Amino acid sequence: MVYEDATLDIYPGETLTIIGGSGTGKSVMLKMLIGLLRADAGSIQAFGTEVTKLTETQFIPIRRRIAMLFQGAALFDSLTVAQNIKYPLREHGWKDEKEMDARVHEVLELVGMPNTEKLKPAALSGGMRKRVGLARAIAVRPEVILWDEPTTGLDPINIRRINGLILSMQEKLGVTSVVVTHDMDTCFTVSNRIAMLYERRIAFVGDIEETRNSGLKYVEEFIVGGRGTLDPADDEVTKV
Repeated sequence: MVYEDATLDIYPGETLTIIGGSGTGKSVMLKMLIGLLRADAGSIQAFGTEVTKLTETQFIPIRRRIAMLFQGAALFDSLTVAQNIKYPLREHGWKDEKEMDARVHEVLELVGMPNTEKLKPAALSGGMRKRVGLARAIAVRPEVILWDEPTTGLDPINIRRINGLILSMQEKLGVTSVVVTHDMDTCFTVSNRIAMLYERRIAFVGDIEETRNSGLKYVEEFIVGGRGTLDPADDEVTKV
């Protein structure tokens, strides 16, 4: 059993960040929501639909509304940037090449990667791969984006870029975001609410101020261990 009590609500338009130690099941939550992993018990609802018993075919309408940005971006190395972005468009029934080309151009502009359509993933840095992964994720106009450790392995400049993109997706596209991260600077930059997974349960949920002032030892230790700070006056997080 991964969870004993993982009750959690996600509200439309918010950015909810899930924190917790390695191996506690944070990424598993994201994968169960879109059916990549199946729950043995309990209830998972998306857009009012119970998803735990859905077949692969029945899951398709849910997956059309939810996009996931995997930790390693999960790009196809043999395909160009444009071909990677077109892949989910074709899966969702797009057929007109000109329309797809226009959408590729549009989403690459949104993530700050113009004129990269012909490049292969091998020619991209880690931060660039993440941004192309995001472009592919938003190409199908999802209502929800799931971010699995979006800043892992990136340098400070690219961390700020990714944090800025998470904020931008909320502001420009109105999407709901669920972010899994160990980085408390990222957490405090992008979140409307923060949930902590601890000892197989959602042990805390609150906004940034409530998180800083929770008075819970395991929350405070995680904040400090994640290079965050309990004192907002000490923060040097840059929003971009």
